[in-house]
Amino acid sequence: MERDDYVIGVDFGTGSVRALLVNAHTGKEVAISEFEYPRWKKGLYCDAARNQFRQHPLDHIEGLEHTVSSVVSQAGREISKNVRAISVDTTGSTPVAVDEMGQPLALKKEFEHNPNAMFFLWKDHSATKEADEINAHAKNYDKDYLKYSGGIYSSEWFWAKLLFALRADKDVAKACVSWVEHCDWIPFLLTGGDDAKRVKRGVCAAGHKALWAKEHDGLPPKGFLTALDPLMENVEHPLFTETFNADEAVGNLSKEWAEKLGLSAKVLIGVGALDAHMGAVGGQIEPYYLSKVMGTSTCDMMVVPKSDDVALISGLCGQVDGSIVPGMIGFEAGQSAFGDVYAWFQELISDTVLRIIQVMDDSGGLQKTMLEPIKKQILAKLGEEALQLPLEDNAELALDWFNGRRTPNANPYVKGALINLNLGSDAPRVYRALVESTCFGAKQIIEHFEQNNVRLKGIIALGGVAKKSSYVMQMMADILNLPIKIHTSEQTCAMGAAMFASVVAGVNANIQEAMSAMGQGFEKTYKPEPGRLSIYENRFNKYKELGRFIEE
Repeated sequence: MERDDYVIGVDFGTGSVRALLVNAHTGKEVAISEFEYPRWKKGLYCDAARNQFRQHPLDHIEGLEHTVSSVVSQAGREISKNVRAISVDTTGSTPVAVDEMGQPLALKKEFEHNPNAMFFLWKDHSATKEADEINAHAKNYDKDYLKYSGGIYSSEWFWAKLLFALRADKDVAKACVSWVEHCDWIPFLLTGGDDAKRVKRGVCAAGHKALWAKEHDGLPPKGFLTALDPLMENVEHPLFTETFNADEAVGNLSKEWAEKLGLSAKVLIGVGALDAHMGAVGGQIEPYYLSKVMGTSTCDMMVVPKSDDVALISGLCGQVDGSIVPGMIGFEAGQSAFGDVYAWFQELISDTVLRIIQVMDDSGGLQKTMLEPIKKQILAKLGEEALQLPLEDNAELALDWFNGRRTPNANPYVKGALINLNLGSDAPRVYRALVESTCFGAKQIIEHFEQNNVRLKGIIALGGVAKKSSYVMQMMADILNLPIKIHTSEQTCAMGAAMFASVVAGVNANIQEAMSAMGQGFEKTYKPEPGRLSIYENRFNKYKELGRFIEE
């Protein structure tokens, strides 16, 4: 008989938030709820041409209340009264300016429509100049503050975004007391926090995005930051002095939030972490397996035991003690555009035609009955047709840097490319080249690990692309020449958060025990087809040559 202990994992994604209520002993899913951010859906506060992607905290607050209260209601009173803990994951680095009480500035009347007072989404690249300055500035110091962040600081990360916000908006600069990651702010909110100095910061975001390292006594010193720009004097120094693992508790659910959600104030709230990191746990990560969370971008996670003493690897997105699995070293890499590349091509070949049909369709009936279903089938149909094409050495070739390059060696300035085009280059051929390019981008990450004496055992694939596209996954296995295990769970990030919640509640002793007890296993393994290896190796070399040309 299943014991009566339940937990909730909450996963804040790019466009929506999901809550998952599960049995803390078995991982059996009881209820799930999803909420799309209404302001984000309307495109508010974003400007892609300026690399500006902001989210209003009300999207997150409304989504949190809706999804958690929904799973509580679905589960019923007998189960919900036995919910022991809630843990959350979020995208990152997604920080926000807060006042002395820890309240995001956008929740104040005078800032409610100011994008600079909102959460800077992970994909916001408006701080490219600031990241360049941080990289140049760090070279002036004997102590290497970038060593655990791969040696290159990114415009997607914490300090670059803070510096941009302070420079871009004098009102925000004046009102900003602290700068808080989304994954740290949600637990603070749920526990009724009212003092910015008391936000509990997770080692996950702090180590990978904010240059936190025990070796450096925490964050870079005040002098490092203020020498970068005197505007850094505006915020508290240091912003925080401690970090915590995701298997620790922030506190109890506040009375106010307990009433909103229909839960007891005895429910514990865990320390937050980044979505891909908890997703790797939900996908039952193992040492030396690369756990690829494959969505609009990819986040690639790996853990190794501390006893293996793997040397520092430059060009990654961080190498942090305890960031994924407490007690192990967590490595992060990734691709800035993955599913986004496919979505771009889908829009490119269909958008104008669909708009014309919409204008001609006065009643709107055609839109609902045909256009929406057609749009959803485009990529699947392209995959079917591309699969029939012969594999040729001089076929169309693409470079996947449509949103810059994340790993290895982050570079937001590089661009995507297509070559070897002719009048026979139809949609399936170009789609094949784009898919191939994203797989080559993944191979370049693996090659980077191998060049640093880390040989991978295999790939664990998670996320929408992994579940939906056998065409992409088989090509990935062929190009990487590694087996790829597809995890069963549809909600690995939320499940990973639930696993951490089970440890926070004391139901499972540690995260390894939680993964073993609550993990859903694997539904399929893609194995490489040896006959394709040599031609893919040739084309991979051409991909790298094209990359060098574009970068130079």
